[in-house]
Amino acid sequence: MGVFGGDAKADPAAAAVDLKTLHARIVALALENDFLEGALSKAGMLSVKQ
Repeated sequence: MGVFGGDAKADPAAAAVDLKTLHARIVALALENDFLEGALSKAGMLSVKQ
């Protein structure tokens, strides 16, 4: 019995992840973060690096 009362069987087809799409999205977000960090630093709005 599963945690919420259902069967504990996992459907492999439902758990499939498109890794190329996931990696592309991660790269896009990293580029956006780098761009925004640079822009905010130049504008004097980002004074503390986390």
